[in-house]
Amino acid sequence: MDIAHLHFLVAEADSAQRVALVEMLGQLGASQVTEIPDGHTALRCFQDSFTPTVNVAIIDLVLPGMDGLELIRKMAELNCRAHVIIIGAQPSNLLFSVETMAQAYGVELLGTIAKPVSAQKIAALLANYAPPALPSEAAPLPTFSFDQVGIGLQARQFEPFFQPKIELETGQVKGLEAFARWRHPEHGVLGPSSFIDALEHNNRIDFLDWSMIEKSVESCRRFHDQGIPISISINLAPQTLAHPAFMQQIGACVERHRVLPDYITFEMPESTVLTSDPSFLERLVRLRMLGYGLAIDDYGTGRSNLQLLARVPFSELKIDRSFVDGAFRKRALGTVLSSCLGLARSLERKSVAVGVETKQDWDFLQGLGCTYAQGYHIAMPMAADAFPGWLEDWRQFF
Repeated sequence: MDIAHLHFLVAEADSAQRVALVEMLGQLGASQVTEIPDGHTALRCFQDSFTPTVNVAIIDLVLPGMDGLELIRKMAELNCRAHVIIIGAQPSNLLFSVETMAQAYGVELLGTIAKPVSAQKIAALLANYAPPALPSEAAPLPTFSFDQVGIGLQARQFEPFFQPKIELETGQVKGLEAFARWRHPEHGVLGPSSFIDALEHNNRIDFLDWSMIEKSVESCRRFHDQGIPISISINLAPQTLAHPAFMQQIGACVERHRVLPDYITFEMPESTVLTSDPSFLERLVRLRMLGYGLAIDDYGTGRSNLQLLARVPFSELKIDRSFVDGAFRKRALGTVLSSCLGLARSLERKSVAVGVETKQDWDFLQGLGCTYAQGYHIAMPMAADAFPGWLEDWRQFF
């Protein structure tokens, strides 16, 4: 990467270390570097009046006047678009917490480096640099009223798109997750951001759930008829499951399409499944007794009660993407991920890593013994008609 056109800011109190950082940047090809010994002066460099604009800031956590933590917060308040590398003599687990804080503030973080800093470590983080995107000229995605969404559902314009779930040990496609899409006659294929709020605000998410259940089970039958005995996972809202007629309706649906319950898994968020409500737990048990799978989705994002978790009859633990993305290079994140996978194994459940976006993610999960993976590294959600062709290509690849 050519960094000669980038303007760097080095905020480091120790003059010897500051000079060393400037020399490292020079070795990497940087030609514009501003040196700053304290936090207050550094902050002024991020204001609009300062030119040229800072592209990349290397900030030490220990700065006089205003330390690195406060500087990061102030940068966020200024909506600063500079990319940031944080350096410090603190242990890696503390630096990881600083990363989390900076990202929560919305700072464009390239990463952290534990001292001593080297040119190689800086270069590795600079490889992730991408120029700030210009304001989009594209029209905002449309949103619709509850009545408009209802008309689309009645017209059967909603359909599931499917994302493959791969067994990491063998590379075999073991299932599909259904994602709701709206084939709008004017606006093309729309995702949930265009219609989910209207349904949730009117407490009728069950309208969408039943549309997805019906069409997903129908697609499952069609795949089986094509010689592809694939399982399908369907997102299910707790209020849909709580409806008095749910068990009867789902039974009629799988019978109508001649699909065994074993091929259908319902996914429910961790925050809704981990409950001590006996009637809700009874419904989960009934689903499992009938042969349906049950996946706890977004695991790790809620306040897990491990005692409740052990009592819920789930078959899969889906680990949230926030624990998967970049875990191979972040020790603390990798430790949490490994712990989640170990929990699934100890409870004799399958584990599914969501948001696998790079080969490094794939390899890391494989090494940790994760059961399944899904994400853009494998495939984006696709229309049902596209899946058989994709599967044929995947099998040749493996």
